[in-house]
Parts: sequence; structure tokens; C-alpha cells
Amino acid sequence: MKNEDKFFAAFQKHVPEAAAQYCWNLWKEKPFNFFITKARQSKLGDFRYRRDRKIQTITINHDLHPYQFLVTFIHEVAHFRAFEKYGLEILPHGLEWKMTFRELMVPVLNDAVFPKDILHALKRHMQNPKASSGADLFLGRVMRGYEQSDAGGALLVDLPVGGIFELQGRRFKKELTRRTRILCAELNTGRKYLISAHASVKKIE
Repeated sequence: MKNEDKFFAAFQKHVPEAAAQYCWNLWKEKPFNFFITKARQSKLGDFRYRRDRKIQTITINHDLHPYQFLVTFIHEVAHFRAFEKYGLEILPHGLEWKMTFRELMVPVLNDAVFPKDILHALKRHMQNPKASSGADLFLGRVMRGYEQSDAGGALLVDLPVGGIFELQGRRFKKELTRRTRILCAELNTGRKYLISAHASVKKIE
């Protein structure tokens, strides 16, 4: 299967139907390597401009619901386009990226693509986009409402300090909040980890 067909099939599977063609067009206009990866607790997607590579690479976690996948994809494409247009000296989430992200989001900011609650939160978010949608508490909560939740599931940010929770079969204790991540101690080893504040965890006590 050619990359064109493979990527279009991936967009049809992972983003809202009304946005699949647009996502494919973004890739077609300025091609890049595109990989759908295993879930990563620290990030939803990734783009890093490599000076030594002719073709750049974008990755997105496979387990995102369609609306989160779409926003994350456009977020990462905006990084690519901003670096291509303005050069590598710009800040990753500076004014140039914010402007590019807003421009790329305009064609999908409508109720044919997003449910009204997400659309309302996104329009607010796009006034001054943050480094991640999870850093926007209002948007993060709305997005989470479309995730498949497990029994006892909760957002890490909502647990009290000292709260015990389970994540990927391991138990942790919540400690300090550091911007969009939270310092947590693994109970079995005592090791400290920074975990996304909007990670979905199982509350133990």
C-alpha cells in the first residue's frame, strides 16, 4: 500500500470523518513521516525538527479518541510548518507556532467535526493555545469526557496530595505539582516520576 493510501486510511480510522480529508491534505501539501505509536504517559504526540533529516517525523499515540487525535495531529503539524516557515530559532510554543496552529485549526473548528462542548472549549483554547491541550484545565476535562473510562478511573490532577493510585499496573503516591506534570513516587521502588496531570488513573485510597 502506498503511503498516500496508508495515511488516508489511518486518518479515516483515527479522526472524525469530516476531518479525514483535511488531515490527509495537510500531509500531502508538505509530506512528513507519520507514525501512530503505543501510548505514552508523558505526551500525546511528538515532533522535533531534525536538521540532519530531509523528511521530518510526527508521531501520535494510538489510543486517543478521535477529537483528541485530531487536535494533537494539527498541533504537531503546526510545529513542523512553523519551523519550516520561520526557522529553527523560534520558541517551540512561541507566537509563530500559536499563529500557525490557529490558522491550521480554522477549517475544522465547526460542529460538523466536533461536538458542541469540545468546540466551545477549543474556541476558548485557540485564543491563546498552550503547550498541550492537557495544560488547559477546561479543555482537558471536556476531552476526557469522551475517553473510555475504567471503573474507579480519575484524573491525576483531581487526586489529593498523598493520594494513592494505580497506573499501568503500578502503584504511586501523588506528591508535588509541577506545571502540567505531577511528581509521583512509585510505592514499590521509591523512585520518582513526572506524570501528566491529566493522566487517567485508578484511585486506590
